Amino acid sequence: MYQAGVRPEGTGTGAAIVEFTNVSGKPCVVQGHPTVAGAGNGSPEKNRPLKVTPSGSASKVLVAPGGKAWTKLTFVQVQGEADGYCVSGSTPVTYPTLVVGLPAAGSHQVALDDGVLAECDDKVTVTAVSATKPS
Repeated sequence: MYQAGVRPEGTGTGAAIVEFTNVSGKPCVVQGHPTVAGAGNGSPEKNRPLKVTPSGSASKVLVAPGGKAWTKLTFVQVQGEADGYCVSGSTPVTYPTLVVGLPAAGSHQVALDDGVLAECDDKVTVTAVSATKPS
């Protein structure tokens, strides 16, 4: 997972691209909008589900062996310096990893390539899984 080139202004992560690779020996089909949770320390029961707002229509994506599919996660951005603040008044939250549930392909724990995820309000807008890499 890496920060998206196009993201909201602020000091948090803003938006991230999640890349999925088909590691099986046969093609698979994925479709839909992923679920997202902040990973809980030490136990899946401690994961913190984020409220997902789906974006775009979902169509079937055929992923060949070794092929890739992507989704873009856009968060309520942290503002300001140092620890930052949330416009809503809530406290910013950071997660070292996320658990992204891919329809028909299980849940996957992912981390940013460069740091931790910072977000506000436990909300995320998620694009449908796509064969085209988003910006």
